[in-house]
Amino acid sequence: MKRHHFSASSAPPLPSCFPVSFSFPPLSPDLRLITPNIFLLLLLGMGAAYGTAKSGVGVASMGVMRPELVMKSIVPVVMAGVLGIYGLIIAVIISTGINPKAKSYYLFDGYAHLSSGLSCGLAGLAAGMAIGIVGDAGVRANAQQPKLFVGMILILIFAEALALYGLIVGIILSSRAGQSRAD
Repeated sequence: MKRHHFSASSAPPLPSCFPVSFSFPPLSPDLRLITPNIFLLLLLGMGAAYGTAKSGVGVASMGVMRPELVMKSIVPVVMAGVLGIYGLIIAVIISTGINPKAKSYYLFDGYAHLSSGLSCGLAGLAAGMAIGIVGDAGVRANAQQPKLFVGMILILIFAEALALYGLIVGIILSSRAGQSRAD
């Protein structure tokens, strides 16, 4: 089985369908190494920011309607902030699996790292959107009917579980990197 790897000094050749006068600028090997972390942190950051902002709107409206319940209403904001920690964990795992001084970075390792970052990032984005929507509506509903608090927390836990599933898949995919060299 032939193993593909990119040399640190050259970019892969262009397909023959491109005109001779057109060429892509060479992609820095360092950029190829950090691309999974860029996607991961970008997507998870967007999810955490959306969840925090949307839940924060609900907390602000709670402060107007029922100021005594504001501290209880911060739970969705905290849960949205936890998404960033998931991204940090996967980013560290991916970064420790990359040796920038190595002469080559195997294609399998690159795809394993990229899929790890994308799976955790997209799951975190979805979880952040769910937490934001549930947090906003749940906090407002809790202002009118305090018995809904436990139900809101349960729905938030299930929304957070989406990101946890992405974290687990990301860890599994990252652990597969490096196995392409095992003979």
